[in-house]
Amino acid sequence: MTQTHFIYVHGFNSSPASIKARILGEYLDRLGLASHYSVPALSHWPAEAMAQLEALVADPQQPVLLVGSSLGGFYSTALVEKHAHCRCVLVNPAVSPQVLLAEWLGENENLYTHEHYQLTPQHLAQLQALVCDELQGLERYLLLQQTGDETLDYREALARYAGAVQFVQPGGSHGFDRFEDLLPAILAFATGRIELPEPVALPFTQLSH
Repeated sequence: MTQTHFIYVHGFNSSPASIKARILGEYLDRLGLASHYSVPALSHWPAEAMAQLEALVADPQQPVLLVGSSLGGFYSTALVEKHAHCRCVLVNPAVSPQVLLAEWLGENENLYTHEHYQLTPQHLAQLQALVCDELQGLERYLLLQQTGDETLDYREALARYAGAVQFVQPGGSHGFDRFEDLLPAILAFATGRIELPEPVALPFTQLSH
């Protein structure tokens, strides 16, 4: 059986240096799977970001598990809907970034790289072009959602991915507190197994993604 390739898809104004990307990478390294892990530094342009991701999932014979955080969850959804060899773990995903990010038009700075750029209506149009009206193959999605998400309304993700397996944890933050607790479940889902812990309530905090 071909080893699954893991791809962490970071969120808006984030990077491969994000906490969850590093936690997942260290976990896979301990399991001897470091060579099967990619964390692309995505362009702030959605069309370019998708081209970067498409290049990583181009081989239909290579099983892929995308772990998409926030905006990365939106990108991952577009890929899963297009490629049958892809599965996805969604971590507090953005459901309608083409609407949400309208409030961020203008000067922006990446939290990790400190790159400055202008967010424009063209960015929003590129996001709109990636919207999938109806989701197919919901068995290839695993939603990890914390209700304490201070950036996104968690109920939107519950509705968007209704029919998929959902882990809904009270409390937490947009950054998804105690992400490390879900690492075994992510590894299991790579082979289609559902092995989730009990969603113990967490304090409400505010961490970056």
